Formats: sequence, structure tokens, C-alpha cells
Amino acid sequence: MGQRSRAVLSCTLRGRVDVEALSAAFDAVTGQNPTLRSCIVPDGPGYALRLLGEDERPRLVTRTGDEDEAYAAELNTPLPVGGPLTRAVLVSSPDGGRHLFVLLVDHTVIDGHSSIALHNALWDHYRALVGGERATAADAAVPEAPQWPRPVSGLLPAADEGDTAAYLDSRLAEMRRHPVELVPYDVRRPSPTGVAGQGADGSADGHIEVCRLTLDTERTTRLRRTARQSGVSVHSLIGAALLAAARRRLDGDGPRTLGCLSPVDLRSRLSPPLPASVMVPAVTTHLQTLEVSGSSDPLDLARAVHARLSDFIARGDQFHEMRITPEIPRNPALQLATVIATNMGVVPGPRLPSGLQAVDVRLVPAREQYFPQAGRSPVMACVVSFEGRLSIEFPHYTACFSPSFIQAFRDDVLDGLLAFTRPARPGTPPRTAPAHAHARLL
Repeated sequence: MGQRSRAVLSCTLRGRVDVEALSAAFDAVTGQNPTLRSCIVPDGPGYALRLLGEDERPRLVTRTGDEDEAYAAELNTPLPVGGPLTRAVLVSSPDGGRHLFVLLVDHTVIDGHSSIALHNALWDHYRALVGGERATAADAAVPEAPQWPRPVSGLLPAADEGDTAAYLDSRLAEMRRHPVELVPYDVRRPSPTGVAGQGADGSADGHIEVCRLTLDTERTTRLRRTARQSGVSVHSLIGAALLAAARRRLDGDGPRTLGCLSPVDLRSRLSPPLPASVMVPAVTTHLQTLEVSGSSDPLDLARAVHARLSDFIARGDQFHEMRITPEIPRNPALQLATVIATNMGVVPGPRLPSGLQAVDVRLVPAREQYFPQAGRSPVMACVVSFEGRLSIEFPHYTACFSPSFIQAFRDDVLDGLLAFTRPARPGTPPRTAPAHAHARLL
């Protein structure tokens, strides 16, 4: 089945939560979406979704505990094999005044945009219930004939098989011509006996942690202004900062071939567009390779990232990329990058009833398996802006990258982003250097 991963969407709350209403709201959204009350089962040479019985469908889990400990526990607790593809947990302080709500969904049936839509829909149901509206039978009951969403692969525009084959050949050829370099792990590799070596933080056992970067609304606004004035996207500025930070983790100062993997949302590019409320993964990726040196100019890197991604979308190659997805298990280098930036853009937070406040909202991807024995890997950054504040999450496995390594990487990226927000010195002429001046495109 390949590498499984899950979306981990969390919301820190202040105020009183009606647990019965929240449980009913979760039942309502899972009742409306059969993929959320399904499990994965073998089906011939592949796998398929099977509806769970009424006694198996996921229900809200509640407990009392510490927010940080609860978040770490949920982040490191996989969805069970053969079990529900979603989990909802509410962890409350002993006095009931603060809460952590965590919603986890397998990426087999969801993407970032639909996970945010699901989270907001759940709280919409909750707000209606505590406001005096009763849940209807259609909200909470399991339909006798569930309406399964069509796979995105069946919604793509028509294409010639020969064109798709030619696209795959060109991608494989480019991959072989320009293999990318990965960031080496700073934690000692496992021994030949399979026993993990001790990490830089003194821990022998790995677990998932998340290092976070946030900008306030003022600096987020400045970053957007810089992007607009420079003719690039905020995503491109972030990609440039990530590439520069990764390059500084490699030896020497000369050019090295690095890869930047960006998500490409298909929902808005389908005809008709696919709403975020449809619970299917509707995203593909764009991998570009650049030669980056220690002296590469960050803004030129951003221009390069922006130009390549824009050209990719303008050609419609995102549809070809989606069509060749089945080839990735056989050719994983098709998505092998130095840095991965999963950017959700600017999204709304949940609308809550009076007396309940969302202190913080987070979205993090978490994988099911990590491979310390590989010795190196991409660095992942999950980018999202809730309520006008940019946030970048760096999930990592501590048997691969130590917390101190990722914290230093995070700080390096932050410095790069803050450099983009500083006003130019008076009298400084606008930059007009071409995108390839300091970063040669491959």
C-alpha cells in the first residue's frame, strides 16, 4: 500500500465545551462522509475502502490531561491498520477551562484543503447545536446508500495515452540527469544489528516532534507585500528560504543540485471545480531542480521557483503529474526533493459560539514510517496562514534529525523570511537581475 500518512489538525480552545454536542457534531460529519467511517482492506492485487459497521465507526474520545503531552501523544499514535481512517480527541484541563481538540485523518481519503473544510464543518455543526438547533436524522444517521466521492483520477480532462507516456519518459530522464542532494541526518545511523544508535539529544528511540515558525500579522503582511512587489508568490519566498537553509547544511560553497517539491491544488483547476468539502485527496506535486551555491541570492531563487512552478501550471502538466502517480512506488525519485513545502495558503479558522475561543489552530502531516538507516532525507515544511498569521511547521523524526538540528534549520529559515520583510535602503534601485543570475535552472 506504500507509505501511509495522516493529516493532524488541532485547535487549542479557551472556554467551556459541550462534550455531548461536540460528539454529535463529529457523528454528523462522519455520517455525511462515508470515507471517514471506512477502513482499508486488501482487494486483489491492491486495496479498497470498506464501510465500518455502526459499532466500529469512529467516535469522539474525551479525556483530561496536559495539552502538550496530549498533542505529542496524538502526533505519535498512528491510525490503526484495518481500523477507522479518522480519529477525534478532546483533551481538557482539570477545571474544564482549556481544551485541545485533535482531528486526524488518513491522507488516503483527504488532503490539506478538505481536512481544514472538515474541521470547520464540524465546528459549524457544534455551533448550531449549542445554539439550540437539533441535529436532524440526516445529520447523524448513517445513510443506507452512502454517496462515495469520485476519485480525482476520474475527473481529470481527457488525455492521449501517448502524451502521458511521453511525459513520464521526460520526467524519468530529467530525474536521471539531475539527481538531487538530500540533507544528511545529524543523528548517528542504526548499527548493522538494527539497534538504533543514540541520537544527539541522548535518546535512542525515535519519535515525531514538530518545530514551529510563526510570523505575526504585521510581518506576514510585509512578506506578502514583498512577494507582490517582486512579482512572485509568498510560497516562492518560502521555497527560497528553505533551499538556502538546506544548502548551508551541505559541504562547500559551490553549486549543488537541490530539489524543491511544491503541492499543486487540483480542485480549483478541474472543470467544474471540486469543492473542498469533498473528502478526497485532490493534490499533485511539482518537483523542480536548481543549482544552489552558498552565494545564491534568495530573491533570485524565489524568482526561479516562481517561474518554474508557474510554467508547470500554465502547461497543464499538473494533470500529467497526477496521471503518473501510480509510477511513484516504482520510481520514488520522481518526488525526491531536498525540501518539501506543503502550502495551504490563507485559510479560515473555525467559527465558534460565544464563550468559546480558538487560541491556536495547527495543521501538520505525520508519516507512519521513518527510515533512519537511509542517512539523509528531504526536510518538510508545512505552511499555512490561519487568521492572517503565517505558520510553518517542521515535523521530523528524532532518530533522523535531532530537535536541536531542526530548531537551527527553523531559525535559519526565519532569518531568511525576515530579510524579505525589511524595507530596502533609501536610494536602492529595484532589482532587475534575471532569475538565473545566481541560480541556474535545470
